[in-house]
Order: sequence, then structure tokens, then C-alpha cells
Amino acid sequence: MSFQKTLKDISALKIQGAENIALAAVKALAVSRSANLMKSAEALMQTRPTEPCMRNVINYFLQASKQRGPQEALREITEFFNHSDRRISRLGARLIRDRQIIFTHCHSGTVVNAFLEAKKQRKVFQVNNTETRPLYQGRKTAKDLAKAGIPCTLYVDSGARLAMKNASKVFLGCDAITGKGVIINKIGSEMFCEVAKNYRIPVYVLTNSWKYDFSTDFGFEEKIEQRHVSEVWKAPPRGLKVSNYAFEQISPKLVKGIVSELGILRPKEFVRGVHKKYPFLRRKLE
Repeated sequence: MSFQKTLKDISALKIQGAENIALAAVKALAVSRSANLMKSAEALMQTRPTEPCMRNVINYFLQASKQRGPQEALREITEFFNHSDRRISRLGARLIRDRQIIFTHCHSGTVVNAFLEAKKQRKVFQVNNTETRPLYQGRKTAKDLAKAGIPCTLYVDSGARLAMKNASKVFLGCDAITGKGVIINKIGSEMFCEVAKNYRIPVYVLTNSWKYDFSTDFGFEEKIEQRHVSEVWKAPPRGLKVSNYAFEQISPKLVKGIVSELGILRPKEFVRGVHKKYPFLRRKLE
């Protein structure tokens, strides 16, 4: 795939999921014919502002390429994702018990993989998930689980309280984590976490640690992406304002644990773990 095609596909959401976006971005860099690789990197990072995983992976790629070449850098990045996915799947599956209902929102490949691992371990459970308007990414979760033979019930977003009423746990994906342990995920996520708190249902966020936004260590705020109005309403009445934030913040107080390749940790413990394990990702692009 050409660099320009990847650039357009990431921006248009034809490529979804933080890991898929990050891998597509560095593969595009590897084949980019631009004389200025940094300019190409910046163009990719502008496509989706709430994607620190892409920024971290590009950062790693640029550093590693100088030392070991682009192909070795790509291999190392792919191996990190493969390793973290396997570990998170096993840890997530460990949290699932027989006859439990797990609630999830939107689509997270990491969360789906944990469900698949639990199914592989012959655990008997079901999933309730929400459709996730306006682009219905939750339907992808439902399709993946139906294909795998995992019992799943799809609810409209406003039916989340009913979907959660008899749930044992909430599993959410993640698009970014800040230095204060704030999780950023699909719009609606914090509202559902508040409902979970009311029902005393523990919330777990499943993510690899490269979604941590190191820029927030320096006081920068994580930018929340706003998508085009037409995704919500193709031809709204004149004068009507339509809000289409793609993500929102989740207070760390609402999260029982972050499930990553570092283990199952409280948000503040997770932040300390990332700093200890990956200090080189904190460096600015050069």
C-alpha cells in the first residue's frame, strides 16, 4: 500500500484499532519515498490526534531504523504487539469466570482477543455490548463474537444500563492514557463506568502500554478528536450545532485495573510501570 493511500485510509477510519493504525503507519514510512522522513511522520500523526500508540510506534521506528535498519525496526514493533496481545489475552481471560456476563462498549481487538482466549479455555460466559453510534463499531465486536460462537447480545447505546444490570465485569479498550492515569476511550465510556460504579461492577481497561501519552508528562493535554458532523447527521437543519467527539476521559477512580503486558495494575501503578519499562519512548522525535 502506498504512503498516500495509508494516509487517507487512516484519516477516513478505513483502518481502525490503535495497533492496526500504528502498524500501518510505520509500514507506510518504511516504503515512503519522501526525502524528509520526519515530514512524512508528522503527516501521519496529524491524521488521528488521539492516537499516542501511533506516535510512540513512529518514534520507536525512527530511532530503531537509524541503529538497526527499517526492517529490523518493523520486526521489533510487530513482536512487541504480538507479545503484549498474548499476555493481555491470558490475563483478561483469567478475570472471566463461568456463567458471568461481561459488558463491553465499542470495538477493541484487545478485548475481543481476551474473550477468544477465554472461549479457548472452554469457559462458559456471555457478552453484552453496545452498538456505538454514530459509526456502529460495536457491531464489529458482535460479529466477531458471533463468528466465534460466544453468546453475545447487542444493545443500543442508551440501553447500556440494562446491558450492565446483571454483568459481573466491564471490559473496555483504550486509545490513550495520560500521566495522571486518566484513560481515554470511545465516547460514552465514562458514562458507562459511572453506571458500573452504581451497580458495584469492576471496570477493567485492556491495553498495551504503548498507548501511554508521554507528552502529558510535560503538562500537555491529550487532544480529544472531533469527527465530522456528517457522521451523525448528513444534512442537519441550518443553524443546528452537532457535537461529534470521538472519545472521552475516564477518571482513574472508576477503574479497578489496567490489564497490560505489565500485568493487572491500578492506573497510578501502570503509569509508574511504563516509565520504568520504556523510558526511551519519552524522547522527542529528532
